[in-house]
Amino acid sequence: MSAPQDIFDADTGNRSWWERLRAFRQDKPHLFLLLIMVVIPLFLMPSSTWAVLTLSGLAMGAMLFLMASGMTLTFGLMNVLNLAHGSFISLGAFAGATVLTMWLNDYTSGSLWVNLLAVIPALLFALVVAGLLGVLFERLVIRPVYGDHLKQILVTVGGSIIVMELLQVIWGSNEIPVPRPEALRGALLISDAIPIIGGIALEKYRLLAVILGLGVYALMLWVIDRTRLGILIRAGVENREMVEVHGYRIRLLFLAVFVAGSALAGIGGAMWAMYREIITAHMGEELMISVIVVIILGGLGSVRGCFYGAVLVGLINLYVGYLEPRLAAVATVGLMVAVLMWRPQGLIPVIKV
Repeated sequence: MSAPQDIFDADTGNRSWWERLRAFRQDKPHLFLLLIMVVIPLFLMPSSTWAVLTLSGLAMGAMLFLMASGMTLTFGLMNVLNLAHGSFISLGAFAGATVLTMWLNDYTSGSLWVNLLAVIPALLFALVVAGLLGVLFERLVIRPVYGDHLKQILVTVGGSIIVMELLQVIWGSNEIPVPRPEALRGALLISDAIPIIGGIALEKYRLLAVILGLGVYALMLWVIDRTRLGILIRAGVENREMVEVHGYRIRLLFLAVFVAGSALAGIGGAMWAMYREIITAHMGEELMISVIVVIILGGLGSVRGCFYGAVLVGLINLYVGYLEPRLAAVATVGLMVAVLMWRPQGLIPVIKV
């Protein structure tokens, strides 16, 4: 008997479609909720509008994932609550903006390949600067309070205030415009021959954000699940003494994790700067609400949950903003509350990653 018959033929004794749906909801709650989130709006708006909003929501979710993944990484692998994460986002935005608007401004016009000579260095510079701040922050602020969440909250909030003030000292307190490179402005027109999405315009920059977000997500999963470094870090979280007995310096491993989380926040900040095309010193603080919602929604410490949580937050913001703009401001928090009432542990209840 063929595989489809094995699944769907009721005479074989398999469960009914309703039971299979309930099992799917229980076993894959993140996919179940994502399916509902995507399908229902399709009946409430024109298909072309749905396609545009879906891509825009995925792009927003990809950028939220870049920003939130660093925080969920440090919490999941190090058990560290870094509420100064927003300051790393802001720093990455300013670092990237400096490259785009001052150092390599001549490369922001022209073809895509010319623009990439400005965009790629901007992202790398944001990564390096945020990572370097992460080194100092881990040594001076985080290391003395490992294992004490209350002290972590207090010292990271204080550290965040200091970083925000330093940003205003260096770059000023006024808003700074960050025009996108010329090749990333505008949209791509989809052929009318393609069903559902035919004839719509897809914004170039949002496509770039989706590709980058998916790439970072795949890389993170590969490092954590498939590499020796990922195995050592997870082993250090479970049994620190055993890893140290085998000659590995667990402090350096945890430092690497914290720096990676900080660097991801920097890249996310640089991407968000080009997305909004304007930055302020407090933009990271404003984004922290969405970042925390994403982490709680997906499941504390879960990288996979963080990804799906970010996508869901991005989609619901765009869908609700179109259908009922007055509810857009509370849609994200409402989604989190609804999910926690259904699954208090989050969508993917993985203790560590």
